[in-house]
Amino acid sequence: MEHSVELTRPYSLIHFVTYQLRAAIFPLFIFVILGTTLVIDLPFLARYDWLLIFCLLMQFVMVKTGLETVDELKVITVFHLIGLLMEIFKVNMGSWSYPEEGLFKIMNVPLFSGFMYASVASYLCQFWRIFDVKLLKWPSLYLAVPLATGIYLNFFTHHYIWDFRWVLFGLVVVVFFRTKLTFFYNSSRVHLPLIVYFFLIGLLIWVGENIATLLGAWHYPDQQDGWQLVHLGKISSWLLLVIVSFLIVANLKVVKEKIT
Repeated sequence: MEHSVELTRPYSLIHFVTYQLRAAIFPLFIFVILGTTLVIDLPFLARYDWLLIFCLLMQFVMVKTGLETVDELKVITVFHLIGLLMEIFKVNMGSWSYPEEGLFKIMNVPLFSGFMYASVASYLCQFWRIFDVKLLKWPSLYLAVPLATGIYLNFFTHHYIWDFRWVLFGLVVVVFFRTKLTFFYNSSRVHLPLIVYFFLIGLLIWVGENIATLLGAWHYPDQQDGWQLVHLGKISSWLLLVIVSFLIVANLKVVKEKIT
């Protein structure tokens, strides 16, 4: 079993939060470097390029130290590419923008932006291992994979046809209504409806998005003349994106458990 030995002993809410922060080490690192590079003007390269270098170094350190496995790195890389592709499309559709210069940009999108998506997958992988996550009544891949694909494609197609997000929400409820996520807490297993977990993580990402835009990672159109709170409607978008990320990670873990 891969979870930390500490989790087999009683621990307090403080310990629980500490372990959650440990699982979120990559997202927290991104906030740190966003804040640092905002107040410190680093030489030779643009800020976005330094952010890419720092993220690459962090990824190397996490794998080298065993904080992430090679299999997890593969999943994180997939989500990095999925996120980068969506960034390129969304930026060029005018949904948001990266106003600063940089050498390592593709179609106005800095390459470090993919790490912001990858950091979500990193958190899920860390959370899974540290808390020994198990899934009860996980739906068939024949349901989960097409649903995840439909969610991802809707981020693109809603610019041209009807936005199906509320239909997709309904399908999420139908497909995952019986699914529960279980994890260790205080020497026992906590059972949490997976749909509730999706919402909580989506809400946290929305909070993180407000921090990231405040630190100048990117701008929404209504933030061009000054920072404003990101619209609450974005929570629904992040919730759906969390589902895609979770399904990628979960399917890796479920398949790996069956093999082992």
